[in-house]
Amino acid sequence: MTAMSTRVKIGVAVGSALLLGVVATGYAVLAAEPAASPATAGAGPVTLAPGQPRLLTITDRHVASVAGTDPGGARTVSNVECLRVYAAAGTGVCLAPENAWSYRVVVLDSALRPQRSVAVPGLPNRARVSASGRMISWTTFVGGDSYTASGFSTRTGILDTRSGSTVMSLEEFAVTRDGKPYRSADVNYWGVTFTADDNVFYATMSTGGKRYLVRGDLAARKVETLKENVECPSLSPDGTRLAFKEAIDADPQRGWRLSVLDLATMRVTPTAETTSVDDQAAWLDAATLAYTLRQDDGRPDVWAVPADGSGAPRLLVPDAESPSPLT
Repeated sequence: MTAMSTRVKIGVAVGSALLLGVVATGYAVLAAEPAASPATAGAGPVTLAPGQPRLLTITDRHVASVAGTDPGGARTVSNVECLRVYAAAGTGVCLAPENAWSYRVVVLDSALRPQRSVAVPGLPNRARVSASGRMISWTTFVGGDSYTASGFSTRTGILDTRSGSTVMSLEEFAVTRDGKPYRSADVNYWGVTFTADDNVFYATMSTGGKRYLVRGDLAARKVETLKENVECPSLSPDGTRLAFKEAIDADPQRGWRLSVLDLATMRVTPTAETTSVDDQAAWLDAATLAYTLRQDDGRPDVWAVPADGSGAPRLLVPDAESPSPLT
C-alpha cells in the first residue's frame, strides 16, 4: 500500500459537537485498554534537552522521539504514557491517563520526570508549551453543559510553571467581540498557542454557532476576537503567521482545510493538504507544518506540508501522533 493510499478520507457527516462526542468515546476506550510495552528502537533515552533536531511524538500512547533528519527512521520510545504531548525549551506537557476515566496535566522536565500535575475534567484533546518553556496549556472535552446539543463542550486551561498560577478555564476571562463587551453561557475555548512574551496568546473561541480566533491577555484576564472561522491556531516561530484549521464554507460538517493566516494582512493561504485535518498543527520550522491524520483503521500518522501553499503533503512519521519539534 502506498503512503498516499493510507491517508484518511473522512466524510464528515456530523457537526462539531457530535464529533466531540465521537472522539471522546474513542479516548475512553483507548484509555481503558492495557498499555502496550514500549520498545526502544533508537539510541539513548528520550530527552527534551537541547541537542540535535528531533521530533517528539506519541507512539502507542508513549512519548517517543525520532531524528529530525530521518523522521521515518528508528525511534526511541519511553515508558511515559500520554494521550497528548508537547515540549519546548526543556519543558514538556503530558495529558496522561490516571485511570480509565480520569486524566491529569503533567509537567515534565527534560528527562521526562514529572514536576507537578493538575487533575482535569474530561478527555484530553490539545496541549501546548510556550517557546520559553514557562507556560503550558491544555484542552479537554467535557460533558454535561446544558447549552450543547450533544452534551459535550471543552475546557481550556493555562499553567505558569514558574509561579504555579493556574487558570482552570478560560471561560473566566472577559470577552470583547467585534469591539464590544460580550457575555454568553455558551462560550467555549480550545487550542491555545503562546506568543514570545508568555503573556499574550491566541486561541479559538466558539459562541452562537460561530468560531473565532481570539487574542488573549493572561495578566488582564481578557480576550478579544480577531477573525471568524479560525480553529486550533499555531503560531509560527517568527510570530507573524498562524497555522489553523479552517472549516470548509465555515461549516465543520464539511471538514477542515489546513491553512495559514498572515497576522499583518489577515490573508489566508490554504496549504496543499486537501484531506480534512482535525488537529492543531505544529511548525517544524519557518516553512513546514506537521499534523496528524488517521488511517481508515484509526491508526495515526504524522504528515508534513509546506506552509506557503506550495508542494504536496508527505508522510513524516508512520504510526505516530501529537508531533512536537525539538532542537
